[in-house]
Amino acid sequence: MSSSTALLTDHYELTMLASALRDGTAHRECTFEVFTRRLPNGRRYGVAGGIGRVLDAVENFRFGDAEIAQLAEHGVVDERTLEWLRDYRFSGQIDGYPEGELFFPGSPLLTVRGTFAEAVVLETVVLSILNHDSAIAAAAARMVSAANGRRIIEMGSRRTHEESAVSAARIAYLAGFSGTSNLEAGRRYGIPTTGTAAHAFTLLHDDERSAFESQIAALGTDTTLLVDTYDISRGIDVAVEVAGTGLGAVRIDSGDVGVLARQAREQLDSLGATNTRVVVSGDLDEYAIASLRAEPVDGYGVGTSLVTGSGAPTAEMVYKLVEVEGRPVFKRSSHKESRGGRKAAIRRYKDTGTAVEEVVHVVGAGAEPELGPNDRRLQIPLIRDGKRVDDLPTLEEGRERLRRALVSLPWEGLKLSNGEPAIPTVFHEA
Repeated sequence: MSSSTALLTDHYELTMLASALRDGTAHRECTFEVFTRRLPNGRRYGVAGGIGRVLDAVENFRFGDAEIAQLAEHGVVDERTLEWLRDYRFSGQIDGYPEGELFFPGSPLLTVRGTFAEAVVLETVVLSILNHDSAIAAAAARMVSAANGRRIIEMGSRRTHEESAVSAARIAYLAGFSGTSNLEAGRRYGIPTTGTAAHAFTLLHDDERSAFESQIAALGTDTTLLVDTYDISRGIDVAVEVAGTGLGAVRIDSGDVGVLARQAREQLDSLGATNTRVVVSGDLDEYAIASLRAEPVDGYGVGTSLVTGSGAPTAEMVYKLVEVEGRPVFKRSSHKESRGGRKAAIRRYKDTGTAVEEVVHVVGAGAEPELGPNDRRLQIPLIRDGKRVDDLPTLEEGRERLRRALVSLPWEGLKLSNGEPAIPTVFHEA
């Protein structure tokens, strides 16, 4: 992360900082909490995504010479605040849900403790990462569930901001996607990359056969040939003629892909290419994927709906002050109420492993809920004294955590239709 990321701080955060430095409240010890009051319409669970990127952002959050000069030139804050920002380093504590964990309304997804000054300037960067990545994670998890074990590839780089594309690929992999077409995500995060040619490659050549011959010569017969540039039936014939019955896959990117996939499967089998996979793409979302369950589809390529959160581009998280010098504080604004005090959460399970409720409680209130034999604490230490703790869960471990978490939901919690959160959030009163 470059130092310029510090300017993701909003103007109003620096206004509060400057005022607090002037009146002496900037150094009060505070607790901020990230949570959502509700899940997006149609969602029955949220998925914690972007935790690792938040830790990177906090560790590297700096105001360098260029950022200070920008603020000074435009008179954003006074000289005292500029001097404070020059030396900014987060030295506090952060706890939170590990990446890949499920969350629900009121879940204390992230808890940031430090002085008001050093914690308040992190609000925008923390929320921008968590709102984006958690929205993508929830959409991707729904798609993976709908695919019911079939492979899904992320291929939405052309449908979003160039940096968002990389983080979307990362979080889709966390949610269970098999890989991505985004090579920078592969380089940065070690995610498997894959891809095939577009229609432009076929159109470049004098005929479809020449295009297929060129791709096979370059990549071998295990590649995927795009067969719907002209006529799908003829395209499949040519593909098998060129590659033989060992062709890896054919891709269909337009039309009624369910019907076309069925026809493609029958045609491939009749040609002896019984192991050639059928991959479909083209404006797929979780509903379209679910509708294709009965069709002979071996894999999906998903782009636009994934990188836009499939209709819910934000997880609707907020970053709220809940404690000052050990004293609970809270809002009373209509429809935007908050609960005071630093909080943690426990998830309760049946003996069978099915989750039944999320219990949110104030830390240190003297009457924390008793931990049952099947219960699990959800928050883990992430940063201590400004430094990332050792042995935090990896991306692969987060991927496995989410897989297990989805299995633990009551069956109705995986429905794609509108409904209540999969498990209720209960606020434990001391």
